[in-house]
Amino acid sequence: MNYLSIETLSKSYGDKTLFKDISFGIQKGEKVALVAKNGSGKSTLMRILMGYEIADSGEFSFRNGIRVGFLNQDPKFDGVKTVGEAVLQSDNPILSAVRLYSEALENPDDHEMMEKALVEMDNHKAWDYETRINQILTRFEVGKLGQDVHTLSGGQRKRVALAQLLIDEPDFLILDEPTNHLDLDMIEWLEEYLGQNNRTLFMVTHDRYFLERVCNQIIELDEGNLYHYPGNYSLFLEKKEERASNETQTVEKARNLMRKELDWVRRQPKARGTKAKYRLDAFEEIKKEASKNTQSKELQMGVQMQRLGKKILEMHKVSKGYEDLPILKDFDYVFKRQERVGIVGKNGVGKSTFLNLLTEQIKPDSGEIIKGETVSYGYYRQDGLKLPEDKRVVEVIQDIAEFAKMENGQEVSATQLLERFLFDRKVQYKYVSTLSGGEKRRLYLLTVLMQQPNFLILDEPTNDLDILTLNILEDFLQDFGGCLVVVTHDRFFLDKLVDHLLIFEGEGVIRDFNGRYDEYRILKAYEEEQAKKPKKETPVPSKEPVKPKNTDTEKRKLSYKEQQEYQKLEKEIEQLEGKKEDLTKEMSVQNLSHQDLQEKAEALGKIISEIEQKTDRWLELAEFI
Repeated sequence: MNYLSIETLSKSYGDKTLFKDISFGIQKGEKVALVAKNGSGKSTLMRILMGYEIADSGEFSFRNGIRVGFLNQDPKFDGVKTVGEAVLQSDNPILSAVRLYSEALENPDDHEMMEKALVEMDNHKAWDYETRINQILTRFEVGKLGQDVHTLSGGQRKRVALAQLLIDEPDFLILDEPTNHLDLDMIEWLEEYLGQNNRTLFMVTHDRYFLERVCNQIIELDEGNLYHYPGNYSLFLEKKEERASNETQTVEKARNLMRKELDWVRRQPKARGTKAKYRLDAFEEIKKEASKNTQSKELQMGVQMQRLGKKILEMHKVSKGYEDLPILKDFDYVFKRQERVGIVGKNGVGKSTFLNLLTEQIKPDSGEIIKGETVSYGYYRQDGLKLPEDKRVVEVIQDIAEFAKMENGQEVSATQLLERFLFDRKVQYKYVSTLSGGEKRRLYLLTVLMQQPNFLILDEPTNDLDILTLNILEDFLQDFGGCLVVVTHDRFFLDKLVDHLLIFEGEGVIRDFNGRYDEYRILKAYEEEQAKKPKKETPVPSKEPVKPKNTDTEKRKLSYKEQQEYQKLEKEIEQLEGKKEDLTKEMSVQNLSHQDLQEKAEALGKIISEIEQKTDRWLELAEFI
């Protein structure tokens, strides 16, 4: 059953063509993602489908009788005042019953309204639905239903809009960057929800785990043309590589033909009017094909960083909180050279506050933060996108420096550097106000790297960046020689770059986890499963008097037996790390059955838990060496 049909749709802005004569359809049950570079027209296409913009030519249609829900990147709530009104805003009859019941509860003296509301709730079997509404609101931390919706931040508005959409349950969901402003737990819940077989989706997202685990079809918009790839992100990458290879071969053949045709055209007398028209037409087609640039642009960011000394950053007994919200409690941490730390936790637990403490934007309530003399911060802030809209792109960079020194010692001009960041000469002389959201973030990232930092702090760097830019950014960060601290909701980005996590669990508790995010999720799932099992009865304490322990730890030395245990632990931890790595590789195999995956996940969870226990004991013994 066809839900959406698009026929020869075109859209341009001035001399820039976003897409031309594109056609495709979406069937019931399909989960389709649209991927493209920033500024290619992804969001514009979405807005055309919802009637917010008009196409230059072509047409589209939705199947009669289906209900379509749309999630905008920047949701607006016109005509409503409160969060409650926003999330219950729908023509869905079940929601209408719930809305009437909510109004009746607010007017206890209006018995007629309450009676009518109870009848409507019964008729539509809406009692369970009300429970589901509360679950979704709690899941997305929407907040108080009576709060003025216009006082919410951009991220809060996005979560309210997403909650409203899921509560409404339309037949066809159109989502523009649905994972932005969600924490990792929210994203994983949404991934599972949207992955259900009966959902029909069309979405724009750069979340590669979403593309891998939810989508069954990917459409790529490239240079105004549309390409279809059945399957998920892995299959998309395979087929895209095949297409690129085929295009290269086709272009090479066309160039050889063009040389022959060009020789033929040049040999014809200029005054001859009977020149074979079909040969000339063929020449123009071959010329067009041969002039294609098959070398994909790459984002090159080898900007030289400042020298980093031995002493980096130390935090000793640091505490910070706001009124009744503790962020850190007596937190200790010493950053080492080339350390790559991911900051993980729910919204509102203090991740951005932690970054502001590191960069001395705010001071701790107690404790001490000691920064090394050579440390130079580069801080990409989530809310720091304040580029001068009235300046040209090249002027923004020239205001920082006319030239930048690269890792190989070469100096490049602001213009050359912008080209390495995929801003061609034409775009460089455009005003910042005309750039897409992703292009602005790419420019902002360049302004941060122009400072030549050796301690790079990235707060949600992946928002609005296309997959090409993300891949190249990841390549750069993998080669970055300084310290890296990242707050991001992009799990793929975390797993690729970070090997150490600080997990903010709330109430000032921070868990130090030595491993990647996917390993942490496996361990967490294992711990949650273990917590559900009935606890064993605690043994009755012995009546014999307990011998006092030696509290003079400073003078104590390891016994011979403890020295043997210490050395044994080192070997065991190394062996367990090897097993962990092997299991992680085995779990990445695509054709693994659900049972095999579950068994390996449980085994990995046990190994990670055992590593943590043995590491704790090893550290305990190490104090007395």
